[in-house]
Amino acid sequence: MVTKTVFKQIRGFVIAWLVISALVCMATFLAVYFTYNPQELDLASGNPLPLEEPEAAEREEETLVLPSASPEQTFEPTPENAISPAAANAAAGDINAAATALPTPLPVESKRYQVGIQVEQSLDFSDENQDNFYRSVTADLGLRWIKQQVRWEAMETQPGEIDWRALDFILQSAQRFEVKLLLSVVTAPDWAREPGALLSREGPPADPHTYADFVAAIVKRYPGRVHAIEVWNEQNIDHGWTSIHGLNAANYVDLLRTTYEVVKEIDPGIIIISGGLAPTGISDGLTAFDDFTYLQQSIDAGVLNWADCIGAHHNGYNIGPDHRYDQIPDDAEAVFRGPFENPHPSWSFRSTLEGYANTIRLAGKSTKLCVTEFGWASAEDLEGARTGVEFVLDNTLAEQAEWISGALSNMEDWGFVWLAFIWNFNYGPHAGYDFNNDNVPYSLIGPGFKFRPAFDAIRNWQQDYLARAGH
Repeated sequence: MVTKTVFKQIRGFVIAWLVISALVCMATFLAVYFTYNPQELDLASGNPLPLEEPEAAEREEETLVLPSASPEQTFEPTPENAISPAAANAAAGDINAAATALPTPLPVESKRYQVGIQVEQSLDFSDENQDNFYRSVTADLGLRWIKQQVRWEAMETQPGEIDWRALDFILQSAQRFEVKLLLSVVTAPDWAREPGALLSREGPPADPHTYADFVAAIVKRYPGRVHAIEVWNEQNIDHGWTSIHGLNAANYVDLLRTTYEVVKEIDPGIIIISGGLAPTGISDGLTAFDDFTYLQQSIDAGVLNWADCIGAHHNGYNIGPDHRYDQIPDDAEAVFRGPFENPHPSWSFRSTLEGYANTIRLAGKSTKLCVTEFGWASAEDLEGARTGVEFVLDNTLAEQAEWISGALSNMEDWGFVWLAFIWNFNYGPHAGYDFNNDNVPYSLIGPGFKFRPAFDAIRNWQQDYLARAGH
């Protein structure tokens, strides 16, 4: 009797324990399920609803540390310290391999007038120097756009073998300072040139697809970090476009169209800019085409269908930005006499840009200009000037400052300029302040690494502009 009673008690205890254990397990399962499994049930079928795609996680990019120059060498890395392109690329990998290939946040949709500046790369591959350049542009000048020239011939000396070191270096610094980047891609390597082309001079590829493929490789490597591409540079002069077919606008438009289609397929937000033309009064079809003539030929060939913006250049000689070419007051003391004795629109910043805009309007379009290079040069703090550019002797540093800031205001008022890039920030130290280098007198940084007055003028203008624009 006692044994039977004990058995019943044990059996009841076991049953109760099993029931309680089952309830605890079920409660634990449900808690874990609804906490960590985002799926929900379809109430009609009892089946789980499909999961939404999760957002890609952000990952830190690898940092490619490149060698610095030796103390004895100012700019170029020494051969002992330099690493090969293959080793650099292998060490860095694709610096965006882990990044999600997000498209650019559509800068092409924002037509607001914006100002940038050309910045030369730190030739010693010093992160500190490059960051100092970009910090000065962004924090001091308040500019958010930077232009960088990309020389295809230097990066892809053999088909398919691209040396990414320079662009990796630049893009890392640009990302740290959150700048928008315009890349001006120029100069075909010898292997891509036309058979029979004069290789001692810069020129286009035989097949425009080779250029487009190179640009596409850049866009894919740096997703969302290249905001505008200028397709070539001054293709209306043989210095920039030496071809067996001569200075042919239709051939250039073919290069532009091919590149436009390839880039837009990858990232429709990138602004495609036609190569800025060189203002010139010469139109012999061999060494130069008048820029107005060439622009019209380009329009006839369809350039307005394949560019978000029409590129323009003007380096203002020795007259200010307000004067049209036929209204320039004579300066009897001027060393350089071209604008005064041989009137032509190419001398005048205003006449050139107004002429381009009117030509586009007459074609029935409202495409804006992107002035990818403009500025005024001064040799006041230099030792001289090379023959042929004596106009730099006529301009004081005060005039350089006044005319650049005046041109910025004019372009804002005119309303037909989208992007404007000042030429240039740091070519002075980049070239050792050599007055024989045509680019040095335009630099905002003068001898002794001193900022010229134009630096303060641009900074003050940009501060006022951002206040007016509400940014």
